[in-house]
Amino acid sequence: MHHKCAEHKSCDWNYSRPHTAMTPRLGRHRSGRTGYTPTPFPLPMARSPRLAHTYSVVARDPKTRQLGVAVQSHYFSVGPDVPWAEAGVGAVATQAFVDVAYGPRGLELMRRGVSAPEALARLVARDKLRNERQVAMVDGRGRVAVHTGARCIADAGHHTGKGWSVQANMMVNASVVPAMALAFERARGDLADRFLETLEAAERAGGDIRGRQSAAILVVRGRRTASPWRARVFDLRVEDDREPLEELRRLVSLRRAYLALDASDDAFRRKDVRGGARNLDRAVALGGENPEFAFWGAVALAKHGRVSRSIPMLRRIFRQDARWEELLRRLPNAGIAKSELVARLLHRSDARP
Repeated sequence: MHHKCAEHKSCDWNYSRPHTAMTPRLGRHRSGRTGYTPTPFPLPMARSPRLAHTYSVVARDPKTRQLGVAVQSHYFSVGPDVPWAEAGVGAVATQAFVDVAYGPRGLELMRRGVSAPEALARLVARDKLRNERQVAMVDGRGRVAVHTGARCIADAGHHTGKGWSVQANMMVNASVVPAMALAFERARGDLADRFLETLEAAERAGGDIRGRQSAAILVVRGRRTASPWRARVFDLRVEDDREPLEELRRLVSLRRAYLALDASDDAFRRKDVRGGARNLDRAVALGGENPEFAFWGAVALAKHGRVSRSIPMLRRIFRQDARWEELLRRLPNAGIAKSELVARLLHRSDARP
C-alpha cells in the first residue's frame, strides 16, 4: 500500500512533511483486547543526540515471513542504533536525530499485539521532538508505518509498499527514495538480497550528501520463539569503511557460507551424507580462501566414510598453514573424532610427524 500525502491526494511520496503513514485515529484502548494496558512511553531526547542521518529499508518477506532492516549512513557504527527486529514480532528503523528507544519500545508494543501503525502513532504522539525523527516499522503481519518529521534535514522522505518501507534523510537529491522503492520492488532473492539491491540503488542515485561510512543488516525468522537470539539469520555490521556496502555484501556472502556449513553439519548428523556433501560444497565455494569450511568439511566427510575425498582438502590446508595439523591432532581429546581416524588422516595427508 502506498503512502498518500494529505497535501497531494494522488501523491505516493512524502518529503520532509510531518506525517505518519497508515496510522489509525487514536482513541481509548479497550481493556482486555490484547491483555495490554497502555502506559506512557516518554521518549526524552539525549543531551548529545545520535545524528544517524541515513537511508534504510524495513520489510517482511511474505513467503518466508522473515523480518528485517538494512541501513547505510555517513556515521560511525550505525548498526547499534538504527536497526531493530525480533522474530515473528516486527522490525524498526529509527534514524535522523535518533531516539534509540523507538526500537525496543516499538517491538514491545508489537509483541503485545499492537499493530505497527498504532505502535508508531503512540510513540510519536508522546515524543516532543517528533519533527526531528524518522522512524519506520513493520509488524509480523506485514503492516507498515513510517514517520518523517518536518524538520528532518533535506532531502528527506519515505515510500511504502505492501509489507515494506524505504526512508531517507539528508540525501543528495529527491531521487534517492524513488530509486530505493523501485529497486526493492524489482529485486529478486531472499530479504537480504533485496536489501542489498535497495541500498546499492540509493547509493547510485546519490545517497547521503556527506558520503558513506557504515552499514548494517538485520534479518530474523518469521516465527516467534522463546529464544529470539537464536532466530537471527543475518546480524552484520560494517562500522567504518570507505565502501561499506561492498563490505556488507561480502559479509552477507560469508554469512551464507557459515549457514551452508551449519546445514551440512545438520545433514551429516542425520546420516544424510549426500546432503552434507552438497551443502559443504556450497560453503567452500562461498567461503573463498577461508580454510575453516574445508577443514571441518573434510573432518565430517572422513567421519562418514569419505576419507579419499577429505585427504586432498586437508593437504591444501596443511600446505597453507601447518597449525591446522595441530588442530586436527587435538580433536580426539575433544571427542570430535576418533584417534585412529585422525592418525589415518594425518598419515595420508603427508602431515608432519
